[in-house]
Amino acid sequence: MSDLSTPSPSQGTPLVIFGAGGLGREVLVLVRQLNEVRPMWNLRGFYDDQPPATPTLHDLPYLGTTTDLNATTEPLAVAVAVGSSRSRAAIVGRLTSPLLSFPTLIHPSVACQPYQRLRFGAGCLITQGCILTTDIQVGNFVLLNLGCTVGHDAVLEDFCSLMPHANVGGEAYLGVGAYLGTNATVLNQVTVGAHTTLGAGAVAVRDLPAYCTAVGVPAAVIKQHKAV
Repeated sequence: MSDLSTPSPSQGTPLVIFGAGGLGREVLVLVRQLNEVRPMWNLRGFYDDQPPATPTLHDLPYLGTTTDLNATTEPLAVAVAVGSSRSRAAIVGRLTSPLLSFPTLIHPSVACQPYQRLRFGAGCLITQGCILTTDIQVGNFVLLNLGCTVGHDAVLEDFCSLMPHANVGGEAYLGVGAYLGTNATVLNQVTVGAHTTLGAGAVAVRDLPAYCTAVGVPAAVIKQHKAV
């Protein structure tokens, strides 16, 4: 039996997706799956500073750029669907309208009960099949792509990005903007520095400094980047 007090998607909170690429379409699926459980989002369309090749994506229109989104005259919820930690942070910095809000969207398959003591900031995208255990702190605009795991007492700072099936051990710490490639693993109590990339399939067995790229098993630093 449906709950008549719950708004239908056409009557719910207006929501737009910033990012008209593959991740944007995946987030569209995420929102529609959330609406199947509890209709609450009225999907309006996509924004992107690079217009897509077609005027519609999955039957929703392309609506414009960051400039157009900042010019909104109505309150809008925004899901920033951009995989790069640095690019996502830059886009969020440009979205300055006080009418914009950034909800955290958690797929229905993800267990997230009060007794787990999970803390999420604004604007996070937690996608299908992720597992978070207990006493975990997740900052603002964090992306957990498909099937990621996060162990007890881990901390993921703002703008971290975990690609599919990345694994974060208990008491691990990921600094601001850390990026874990597909199937990358951070062992228990290991720190990954701010804006560091851990390559696909790599295993961090010891702390990694900020602003570097590390690959391999065990992960070794192959490149140091300039701080920005």
